[in-house]
Amino acid sequence: MGERTRQALPSVLSVLLSLVVCWQLIALTRDTDGTAVATAAYLEMLWGGIGDWPRFIEGAAVTVLTRPLGEAAMKAALLTLTGLSVAVAFKVGLFNIGAQGQMLLGALAAAVVGAHVTLPGVLHIPAALLGAAVAGAAWAGIAGALKLYRGVHEVISTIMLNWVAVRLVDNWLVVGPLRGVAEAGASISGTAEIHPTSQLPRLLGDSSRLNLGFILAVVAAVTVWAWLARTRSGFETRAVGLGDEAARAAGIPVARRAGFAMALAGALAGLAGAVLVLGTEGRYPGTLGAPYGFDGIAIALIGNNHPLGVGAAALFFGVLRAGGTRMQLLDVHKSFPELIQGLALLFVAGRLIWLAALRRRSTPTVATAAPPAPAAQVPHA
Repeated sequence: MGERTRQALPSVLSVLLSLVVCWQLIALTRDTDGTAVATAAYLEMLWGGIGDWPRFIEGAAVTVLTRPLGEAAMKAALLTLTGLSVAVAFKVGLFNIGAQGQMLLGALAAAVVGAHVTLPGVLHIPAALLGAAVAGAAWAGIAGALKLYRGVHEVISTIMLNWVAVRLVDNWLVVGPLRGVAEAGASISGTAEIHPTSQLPRLLGDSSRLNLGFILAVVAAVTVWAWLARTRSGFETRAVGLGDEAARAAGIPVARRAGFAMALAGALAGLAGAVLVLGTEGRYPGTLGAPYGFDGIAIALIGNNHPLGVGAAALFFGVLRAGGTRMQLLDVHKSFPELIQGLALLFVAGRLIWLAALRRRSTPTVATAAPPAPAAQVPHA
């Protein structure tokens, strides 16, 4: 078994085990025919994420495929970007718990640029994305500077900055200075509507909410992987994460690499906020909704902090979360995808146990050599 396969298997096995456990939970909570209900609920979740293929084969409109796929892809895009945010910071030995706050600042910046700046579409979308990335990077840079120059642990600072961001954005700016102006007596919550020139184009038209944000997330995952694996700065970044003292002794600028990785982590989380605002919401809403920044922690750990692994984990859980609402058709709560994700993270935490078990299975059994026969005793005269 190759080393890459051995490193990836704990995550795969953890996800499979979480699926089995949640299936059993559904079955055990049913008075009659629990196994059938659990299986049907999983199928509904699957069709809600990848498209209702049975209905499509029977002659239903193509929207039964495009709409679920669009929802799954957009959730996967947000999970990919926030997961990359956590994974990049982890590569230099920093634990970025602040992706949620960085996402909030990025979303607000995208909403402001999208609503209050007038540009042609070819420039407006990049400007809004750049504004979101800069805002997220600046917010993460605060934690990075505190770590590098004052020795403040990044877990503490990023957690605190999350709540500062919530109070600053949701409780002041969005309901105060940046609140959208109501028209014709209508009441709105959140910021002003963004201009059409800043909206991310939909790839399948009105039949799906799939938009350019998904392509952006895929490109981000591949680019981060190529940077870490194929460039000198990426190699130095990984070296810092493996041992900062050894990296410093080798002449690597540790502070510069750590600062850049933290800023990049914030920029990726900020882009997630931009994708949400420019792609689906159309403004910064009263509250941002699901805590994708916190979900990114789970996605990064399940993806083994590898950019491509993060993308794969995000796509899988994007499908589950998009289809979770359909489980309600069988009176199963829609939060089961989040439960599956949480259990998978819990099982991934036992990675050393998985690796020990895999190592024991792959180690060939060596036959115990028989002890040498005693030498013949020659009688002495």
